[in-house]
Parts: sequence; structure tokens; C-alpha cells
Amino acid sequence: MSLRLGIRANLAQFSLLVAVNALVGGVLGQERTVLPLLAEQTFHLTGYTFLLTYVFAFGVTKAATNYVAGTFSDRYGRKPVLLAGWLVAIPVPLMLIWAPSWGWVVAANVLLGVNQGLTWSTTVIMKIDLAGPERRGLAMGLNEAAGYLAVAGTALATGYLAAAHGLRPAPFLLGLSYVALGLGLSALVVHETRGHAQLEATRHTSRADLTDKQVFVQTSVREPALSAASQAGMVNNLNDGLAWGLFPILFATAGLSVSRIGILAAVYPAVWGIGQLITGPLSDRWGRKHLITAGMFVQAAALALVAIADTFPAWVLAAVLLGAGTALVYPTLLATIGDVAHPAWRARAVGVYRLWRDGGFAVGAVLAGIVADLWGLRAAVWVVAAITAASGVIVAVRMYETHTRRGEPELKGVVTIPSGLAEGTQLPRRQRHHPERRSQVDHVQHQSNRHHTTPSNQLFINGCITVEAV
Repeated sequence: MSLRLGIRANLAQFSLLVAVNALVGGVLGQERTVLPLLAEQTFHLTGYTFLLTYVFAFGVTKAATNYVAGTFSDRYGRKPVLLAGWLVAIPVPLMLIWAPSWGWVVAANVLLGVNQGLTWSTTVIMKIDLAGPERRGLAMGLNEAAGYLAVAGTALATGYLAAAHGLRPAPFLLGLSYVALGLGLSALVVHETRGHAQLEATRHTSRADLTDKQVFVQTSVREPALSAASQAGMVNNLNDGLAWGLFPILFATAGLSVSRIGILAAVYPAVWGIGQLITGPLSDRWGRKHLITAGMFVQAAALALVAIADTFPAWVLAAVLLGAGTALVYPTLLATIGDVAHPAWRARAVGVYRLWRDGGFAVGAVLAGIVADLWGLRAAVWVVAAITAASGVIVAVRMYETHTRRGEPELKGVVTIPSGLAEGTQLPRRQRHHPERRSQVDHVQHQSNRHHTTPSNQLFINGCITVEAV
């Protein structure tokens, strides 16, 4: 059977992967409402820093696993990594049900981090493989919407289950059912998609022989769009970790009931999930950069409102704004990585990006816990709001627009690079990205294609040309 790129051409598998990612999100959502209350009411934890150890454990483990998932997906294929992630998830709900001490909860979240890193990363990579370059924003919007709508629905359901039947075991039995269904679908129905990435790679003129170290450096520091996306992703999940770990405690101290806390815990990811159905395809039409910048500023404003407010309606509004801001950012950042990274090392770039992004959970847990212990819960929210606004400024200054509108030539090809440039030197941004330079670059590309040569001192990152060695 011949392989084709595009969502419509691969609709059955794409839809199946959307459903699988919804189950991945559901496994995460089983904790959002219940676990902070379990820490305070069952295990009687008082220090916020200690209480957030489970968020820290989850964030560190998931961040590291994201990197491994990307590397292994390039090396061994996507499906084996997906199956491994589901197998790791089996003990998690059972450990949360039977945990006799807080150490069991932290250990369960280590396994949960591995599960989320392996499964969510591979569903992202597989959808990018299937969708091809034209509709990446839509693909990521659908993927992230499914995951975070499931987080929201499960947070809401577990809140009502906890109010009706207690904090344990009923809420976590729902998570156990998600694991069983996800493992079955992934094993029996999901197909490998690495061949689609190899097909797309044949259509690229750029070099693909990057080492793992080069991919890490480009994604983390050197390449402007990739590195700006990585820091924005980290800050985004820093404030998500704050919402996960401390918001339920803040709401409980204001006298809200468990069911109302469950509603607030659900509104934020629900708006986030639904919004991505709009923002993902919108980034395919309007571009990536401005949506990301706006999203970071909206999140900062929402966090400021959380810190100021003390009533349920005001917190609902803040949750809506926080979800809307995150929806602007989340699928668009992933689409940016897909725009810039070559298909041959795209899975590794996604892994590095998600390493930094989900490292935000760990950074947020430590930072928010320390600030909350020293100056209170609202001070922690203010600090994270300021960091989020600063991240938006970085995106506005450093990132360039990565999405090439249909009909415009892409910036690929060989250009003359002055001798004597140091290793890693990048061409000025106006030469790499400015539309008025494109005809010149296209002419040189035509000349290079005629001779089928690529100088050994050039490293191509889609539209970006970087000197590797002189």
C-alpha cells in the first residue's frame, strides 16, 4: 500500500490517534482535582514545597522521558514507544488507591511522568507524520484539544465522584479504565507512521545528518524559533504546574466546596482544549508567532486575576482566560517545531522541545512552593504571572514567523557564505527570512539543484542556513 501525506488521506489512523491521546489526557486528569485535596486532608501535608513534590517528580520524569521518546521514535519507530508508555501506566491508579504514605503518591507520579512522556510525545509525532506540512496547525490543534478536553472532563468527573464517594478509590478507577482501553487500541489498531516521515524527507532539499547533540543545541539555544518556542513551552507548563498543584488549595482556603473546585479545575483545560480546535487551524492561516505572543500575555493577565480575585465567578473568568491563552500557545508551539525541523530529526526536536516544556512542571513546583511558603499562595501566583509576561516579550523579540503561506517560496537552497565565518554562525535574519530576499535565494537554489551539490560547511534547518564547519 502506497503512503500518502495529509489528514484526509490518513483520516482513519489520524482519528484513532486523536482518540488515543484523549485517553492519555484522561490518565493525567484523574489527579487534577483529587490529589491536592488528598495531600491536605488524608496525608495532612502543610508545607507547600513538600506538597508539590508530586508535581516536581512528574515534571522531571516526563521532561526526561520526552527526550528519550523522540530519540527512540526516530531509532525504533513510533508504535513500540507508544506501547511502552501504556504498559508503564498500569500501576499508577492502583498505587494512588492503595498509597499508605505520600511517598507512594510521589512514586506513582514518577511512573505517570514516564507514561505521559512516552505516549503523548508519540501521538504528537505520529500526527505530524501523517498530516504532512500543509495542516500541521490543525493536526496539533486536534491532538491537544482531545488530550486537554479529556483532562477537563476527567477532572470534573473525579470531582463529583470524590464528593459522592470519597477521595479514594472511585476517582482513580476511572483512570484505570482509560489505561486498559488505551493499551488495547494501541496494540491492536494503531499503525506505525515512521514511513510517512521518511516519505516527507524525500521531498526536502536540506541536509538531515544532524547528531543528537546538534539537534539538542539547535532546539535549545541556537536556532531562534526553536529556542524561543522551547522557553515559551517551559513557562507555559510552569504556570500549568501552579494551576495543578496550588489552585485547588487556594480555592479551598477561600471556602469553596470540592464540587466547585472540580468545576474550576475543569474549566481551564476545557477552554484550553476547545480553543485549540480554533487556534490550531488559525495558525495555518495567520502564522505562528503572533498567536504565541498574544497567548503568553493573556495567560499572564489571567494569573494576575487569580491572584486578585476571591470569589467563584471571578475565578471562573480567570480560568476561561487562562485556558484561552494556553490554547493560543500550545498547538502553535508544536506546529512551529514541525515547521522548522527536518523530518529526519523532527521527532528528536519534538523530544527536546517537550523536555524543556515539561521541565516547566518541575521548575514551577519548586518556585511556586518556595514562594508560597515564604510569602503565601497569592504571591506565588503573582511571580508566575510576571515570568509568563516576560516569556511573551522574548517570543516577540526572538522568534521569526515559521509558517510559509501557500504559494510563497520557502527559503531553501545554497547561498554564498563568506569564508572565515566561525562554526555555528547564522546568516542575518533578513537574509534568511525576509520576503524581498527570496527571489535571490530561489535563483541560487536553482543553480545548486542543477549541479546537485551541497557544500559541506552548511547545515540546513528548513529555511535557516547555519555554517557547520569552514
